[in-house]
Amino acid sequence: MYFEINRNCTLGVRPVGNSQTPVIVIDDFAVSTGPLQEYACSDVSYGPDETSLYPGLRAGLPRDYVRGVLNQVFPLLFRVYGVPQQLGLKPVNAVFSVISTPEAELEPRQCAPHFDSTRPHYLALLHYLNPGPHCDTGLFRHRETGLERVSAESVSSYIAAREAWLERNGPQEPSYIKGSDVQFELYDRIEYRPNRLAIYPGSLLHSGLVDPAVDIDPDPRSGRLTANIFVDFFPMEKAA
Repeated sequence: MYFEINRNCTLGVRPVGNSQTPVIVIDDFAVSTGPLQEYACSDVSYGPDETSLYPGLRAGLPRDYVRGVLNQVFPLLFRVYGVPQQLGLKPVNAVFSVISTPEAELEPRQCAPHFDSTRPHYLALLHYLNPGPHCDTGLFRHRETGLERVSAESVSSYIAAREAWLERNGPQEPSYIKGSDVQFELYDRIEYRPNRLAIYPGSLLHSGLVDPAVDIDPDPRSGRLTANIFVDFFPMEKAA
């Protein structure tokens, strides 16, 4: 599959939330997303992601695309996120994603913001592909604990607070989170824009602000098709 980075793309880095966590946004990232979209709609096998609670279908990304993206951005990741130079980058998952789960079928944990990892240098790269309108990615603060990022040190207290709230209030009706509610405050969002690449720490509490009328669509030709690359950093001998 042919994929070319746009050398005239627009780079922005902005701090978000009380934590002032940097989020990278690169617009017009590819010369064209057409080849990648065509690949996503070809004979690619989609299915549930057994490693996550993603409310939809996923399929593997082409290696040439993953290699091209990471070769382009890895110096930026080290600089913006202060990754120690003795660590090496390793992709841990690389998938196309389309939202397909109706609200009535959501599990309780799919109805709230989530974090991908508590590891300090784990990053998510999210490439929006299909034309919109499709939902933005919301960034949330947990009201009770004030957490915007969940670390190895704070994960136990965060889970305990969530479980205590559920015990006091009982389960909610299944629905996607679309904004602030009694548990979480939506403090920022990454706007969905075709051919935008967004990069953020996996420890951030986040969620797609899913509008069931336009976002629940298993067809990669018309659904909220994204390319997701998750990376982490390890000592060089483990990163190879």
